[in-house]
Amino acid sequence: MIDLTRIAAACSLVHTAPSDPGISWTSHSVVIDASPDDVPTPSSGGQPAITAPRTGICGAVAPRVLALPNGGYRMYYTQLLPRAGYPEGANDYDNATSRILSATSPDGRSWMPEPGIRLSAADGGAGDFRVVSSEVVPCGDRSGGLRMYFECCAGPQSMQNSIRSAVSDDGLQWTVEPDARLEFSGQNLTSPRILFLPDGRCRLFCCQRGTGIISAVSDDGGRTFVREPGVRILPNGQFDGLTAFAPDILRLPAGGYRMYYAGYGSARRADILTAVSNDGLTWQKAHSPVISPGANSWDAAKCSEMCVIWKPDHPDGTKHLRMLYEACDGTAKNHRGVWRIAAAVGNGSES
Repeated sequence: MIDLTRIAAACSLVHTAPSDPGISWTSHSVVIDASPDDVPTPSSGGQPAITAPRTGICGAVAPRVLALPNGGYRMYYTQLLPRAGYPEGANDYDNATSRILSATSPDGRSWMPEPGIRLSAADGGAGDFRVVSSEVVPCGDRSGGLRMYFECCAGPQSMQNSIRSAVSDDGLQWTVEPDARLEFSGQNLTSPRILFLPDGRCRLFCCQRGTGIISAVSDDGGRTFVREPGVRILPNGQFDGLTAFAPDILRLPAGGYRMYYAGYGSARRADILTAVSNDGLTWQKAHSPVISPGANSWDAAKCSEMCVIWKPDHPDGTKHLRMLYEACDGTAKNHRGVWRIAAAVGNGSES
């Protein structure tokens, strides 16, 4: 979560959790459902009917949350939809389209989608394909504004894409900035995340397909980035041997960082994993996942891209820590199915 209640003090504080959320989490509920099958291009705003049929044609994924300065929260998330001529929609992800929407909540528990589209694929530079995984942070070089980093993919995941950006004064209307923030020839980059450093620079984490989670650093407020040597998280374990991606990085009040990230051990299973670091560069993975598929109908196959949130004004945030994550029920061919945004609570947290 990006805590905008702390932006007046220092950008680096917007990532600081009230306590270490730790390794023990329990999935609790669905907070943003997928759109029903019979509305292939649904309008945004309002929760869809619970009983409407869903087979994974549409999906809701990639939650990222701001704690707003005047109270409450805004979630940005990606809505997956069928693209013209490809009726399987999200069940054929390479040929699906997507757009970035938003929802608000007074307490981090109940969420209501907002009307309108925050960023369409066409406006984001992806044609009729996908803009995905929006990361919204304060502009390091534009006082009072916000910058959204997003994955821009104008084709299947096998082709080169880029991390691009847009700016906004109100978090609702966005203007796409020219050129890419990060791209490498022939490479596919996903799930950008920003960490503000105490020295005024910012670090961008993302997944480079086939390599793992990498990082790049900017000294001009987040406009241009230079890749840092090495790989932050290698996909080399039981639960992330196929890929490691979508890091959520929290600064801990006692120093150091905790990362949650998604790992695919096989094409049919995804877990939420964790690692810790003293400097944000060298990370020590935990041996076991913090959330695994199979416990509930909504995440029976996959648990992945996540965001930890807390109540900014509570003196002890431990009881208010929640994790929002994308969950797949595995009800379609090849363990695909309906993607929804679910919530989990840490042990000892309130429900």
